[in-house]
Amino acid sequence: MQKLLGIASIIDTINEWVGRLTYWLVLLMVLVGVWNVIGRYLGRLIGQNLTSNALIEIQWYLFDIVFLLGAAYTLKHNDHVRVDLFYKDLPPRRKALVNFIGTLLFLIPFSLLVIYFSWGSIISSWQILEQSPDPGGLPRYPIKSMIIVSFLLLIFQGVAEAIKNWAIFNGQLPPKEEDHDGV
Repeated sequence: MQKLLGIASIIDTINEWVGRLTYWLVLLMVLVGVWNVIGRYLGRLIGQNLTSNALIEIQWYLFDIVFLLGAAYTLKHNDHVRVDLFYKDLPPRRKALVNFIGTLLFLIPFSLLVIYFSWGSIISSWQILEQSPDPGGLPRYPIKSMIIVSFLLLIFQGVAEAIKNWAIFNGQLPPKEEDHDGV
C-alpha cells in the first residue's frame, strides 16, 4: 500500500503544479479580456482597431484551458460541487468508501468515455490542421487536444484519490480533514 500511496503522492504533486499554473492563466485571461473591452471602446474612439478575433479567441482558449486543467486540481482538493444529502452525515471511513466506489464506477469510466468519443474529432482536427472560421482566428487543433490532456489528468487524479480513499477506509491513512461543510 505504501508504494501505491507514493504513486498517489506523485500524481498529487503533478496536478498541484498544473493547478498552480492555471492560477496564472486566470490572471492572463482576465488581462486579455480587459484589453479586449478597452481596445474595442478605445479603438472606436480613435477610429483604429485595437483588438482582433485572435485576441478574443485567446481569451476563450484560456478559459477552456483553465476549466479543463482545473478539473483534476479541483478533485485533488475535494472542491467539486456535490449534492450530499446522505454523504455529509457519514463517518469519514464510510465517506472514503463512497468516494472510492464513485471514482471506480463513475469518474474513471466517464473520463475514459470522453477520451474515446473525443479522439476521432481531435485526430481529424490535427489531420486537417483545423483553423478558426473567423478571419484572423487561431488554430483549433491544439485547444481540442486539451480535452484528452485534461481527462487523462482527471483519470490519474481519480486513481490517486481511489488509492488514498482505500487507505483511509482500511485505516492505513488518517481521514481527510473536511474543507467545507457540504457547500
